[in-house]
Amino acid sequence: MTANEHAEHCAQVMRDHGMSEMSIAQFGHLYDVWAQGTETTWIREHDVEPLLDVPSFHDIYQTIDHGKAVQAFGKTAFIKLNGGLGTSMGLSCAKSLLPVRRHKARQMRFLDIIIGQVLTARERLGVSLPLTFMNSFRTSADTLRVLESNPRFHQDDIPVEIMQHQEPKIDIATGEPVRYPQRPELEWCPPGHGDLFSTLWESGLLDTLWDKGMRYLFISNSDNLGARPSRTLAQYFENTGAPFMAEVAVRTEADRKGGHLVRSRETGRLMLREMSQVHPDDRIHAQDISRHPYFNTNSIWIRIDALRDLLASHDGVLPLPVIINKKTVDPTDPASTPVVQLETAMGAAISLFDDAICVQVDRMRFLPVKTTDDLFIMRSDRFHLTDQFEMEDGNYIFPNVELDPRYYKNIDDFNERFPYGVPSLAAANSVRIQGDWTFGQNVSFFGDAVLPDQGRPSYVPNGEFVGPQGIEPDEWLG
Repeated sequence: MTANEHAEHCAQVMRDHGMSEMSIAQFGHLYDVWAQGTETTWIREHDVEPLLDVPSFHDIYQTIDHGKAVQAFGKTAFIKLNGGLGTSMGLSCAKSLLPVRRHKARQMRFLDIIIGQVLTARERLGVSLPLTFMNSFRTSADTLRVLESNPRFHQDDIPVEIMQHQEPKIDIATGEPVRYPQRPELEWCPPGHGDLFSTLWESGLLDTLWDKGMRYLFISNSDNLGARPSRTLAQYFENTGAPFMAEVAVRTEADRKGGHLVRSRETGRLMLREMSQVHPDDRIHAQDISRHPYFNTNSIWIRIDALRDLLASHDGVLPLPVIINKKTVDPTDPASTPVVQLETAMGAAISLFDDAICVQVDRMRFLPVKTTDDLFIMRSDRFHLTDQFEMEDGNYIFPNVELDPRYYKNIDDFNERFPYGVPSLAAANSVRIQGDWTFGQNVSFFGDAVLPDQGRPSYVPNGEFVGPQGIEPDEWLG
């Protein structure tokens, strides 16, 4: 069979499963790029220029008329990407249902905090601030149940969700949709968060928002609680007249492997380059944080009219760069059939707009939770959840945390080993836990804290201090 015949067979499988023609058209674009060969997906170092001298939030804050900023904020709609299940942490429900920390004795999940941020902004500033989630088929029911159970959250005139598309995983050996009869649901995957744009187009949400007086979209991940609605950034975005604005932050060594913004030498436009799009020969340059000093936070601002015009010109399917993820059909079984998942990144749309811009934000606007290592910090005493539902910390420079994945990667195992909550991190520079340790109450880490593997389940008693030498001795030695 030819590549076109394989692609058409994929399309027919999608139709047989009730997928929309829009999702099929989008997948067809991804498949065509993959079938042409992976070289088309590289963003080579010699073809780009580093992004430098991005204006910072602190600089623009001084230029904003903060009274007028409420007007721009009142024309902004809030969209959260909420399709993930958190399978990397062993979750089988929406990741946004994971408890983060308590607020006034109440357990708060990602969704609770997001809703709290929106309701606070609505009440304090008198804006409508519509909130819409892009859910997947796996997260929709859980998310809607939380929204409906919140007595303070009301939104009747604008949909609270749009539905992310699905696509088949491709058997690398055959180019056909993979078959996995023992678990057919694993034959399907989402097409990445770049799917947002065709989903917005197909749903008609852009027209609905426009008719309600909305002019701007602020879009971010549901697991990034730092990505709060901001009237300052709304006003700055309106002042610039730019069609697209990406929030970036200064890279550290810990961010070397993340996506970053560059400028195309050919077009002069900004581009998002994910590490999967970096050629092996260019890796040393791409990971040089002095050469490429900013990373992508995946929080973006878009003018609704500019996006609507762009989507109309492409019949709803934007020509985004394709990310080729090689996996196995069952991610937990390395012996299962090798597949590719064809994806696009939301931030990559920056390359389709003339005059797109970036703004440098502080770490307080980038607080993602991808692993239990991240959750460990979020649940610690480094943070305070304010009455405005802001995750507040003194300097947002966090200790490096390494938890033994054999015992802490899965959320149930993690919770079992911290039955009284996460120990204090206030005096910790780093934390490395090796082996199977369970913690009592009021434990504190300090300095470069280490707990070595004892080769057996071990326990840190109540009130102990853990530092570079492990558990500190009860008595000073002479």
